Amino acid sequence: MAVAARKAGRAGAGAANKSTSSKGSGRGAAPNTPQFDKDQDLSAYNDMLLIRRFEEKSGQMYGMGLIGGFCHLYIGQEAVVVGMQMATKEGDQVITGYRDHGHMLACGMDAKGVMAELTGRRGGLSKGKGGSMHMFSKEKHFYGGHGIVGAQVSLGTGIAFANHYRENGNVCLTYFGDGAANQGQVYESFNMAQLWKLPVVYVIENNRYAMGTAVNRASAQTDFSKRGVSFGIPGEQVDGMDVRAVYAAGRRAIEHARSGKGPYILEMQTYRYRGHSMSDPAKYRTKDEVARMREEHDPIEQVRRRLLEGWKLSEEELRAIDSKVREIVNEAAEFATHDPEPDPSELYTDILL
Repeated sequence: MAVAARKAGRAGAGAANKSTSSKGSGRGAAPNTPQFDKDQDLSAYNDMLLIRRFEEKSGQMYGMGLIGGFCHLYIGQEAVVVGMQMATKEGDQVITGYRDHGHMLACGMDAKGVMAELTGRRGGLSKGKGGSMHMFSKEKHFYGGHGIVGAQVSLGTGIAFANHYRENGNVCLTYFGDGAANQGQVYESFNMAQLWKLPVVYVIENNRYAMGTAVNRASAQTDFSKRGVSFGIPGEQVDGMDVRAVYAAGRRAIEHARSGKGPYILEMQTYRYRGHSMSDPAKYRTKDEVARMREEHDPIEQVRRRLLEGWKLSEEELRAIDSKVREIVNEAAEFATHDPEPDPSELYTDILL
C-alpha cells in the first residue's frame, strides 16, 4: 500500500499544487492547502488506515500480554509519515525514534514482520530481538527505530553524509519529536549538515507533549521550524494532520536537499491520541481536548470526507477498504501469535564487540 501511495504521489505531483477550491477538496482546509487527485486520496486513505488499525490491534495485544516491554503508538499522527513517503523516490532513507511502527508500514514493510517483531517472534523484521523500538530493513531503506532520545538525528545525518560522499542522489528523512528537539546532539548535527550541505530533511513531529510535558513548559522556542535559523537552515511549520499539506511540504524540502542546497527542517504540527507509551495514562491533558482533536482534525476522517463528498465514493466502498485493511492486520496478529520464538543461538548473532 505504501508503495502505491508513493507512486500515486509522483503521478499526481501537478494536482498537488492546485488550490482547494477545485473538486475533491476537504471542508475547512487552509486556503493554500494543495488538492489531491482521486488516486492520491485513495492511496493515502489506505496507508493511514492500515497504520491506524495496526496500532489499535497492537494496543489490544499489549493489553493481553502478547507484547512486552515498551510500546509507543502512532495513532493520530498517520498523515505525517504517509505524506512524507508519498514525496520520496526509491532509494531515499528513513530513520526515526521509538514511535516507529507507522514509519515501517509506510515504508512498505510487511505487517506480519512488524507485528512478529512486536511479539518477539522468529519472523520479526529484526528476528524477534528488537521488539517495538528497534526494527530495521535494509531492503526498504529503513534504519530504525531508536530508543535513545535524539540518537537518530546524528545517525540520520551520518546517512546523509554517506549519500553526499557516494553522490547517489538519495535523501535521508530523519524524524524526531518535540522533546528530542532540545537534545544537544541535534544541534551538532544541524551544524555539520549545513556546513557540508548534506541531503537530509529533519522532520520534527511536534505532538505537543513529548513524554508528558506540554511543549510550552519545556521549550523556550516553541516554533520548531526556526530551530535551524542560527545555522542558516530553512524551515517551515506544516499542518501535520492534513496529508496533502505534508506531501506538498515534503516535496519542497526533499527537492531542496536533493538539489545540493543542504538540510531542511519541517515542523509537523500533529497530535497523538494515546499516551506517550502504553503505560502512560496521559493525565496531563483533558479528555475534551483529545475528543476535540479527533472530531475536528483527524487525518483519516479528512480524507474520508473527501472520498465521500468530493469523489463520490459510497459508504459501502469505504467499508470494503476498511475490511481489507482489518484482514491484513488480523492475519499479521495471527502470524505473530503463533510464529516460533527465536532460537537461543540468536542471542549471539548480530553482536558487535
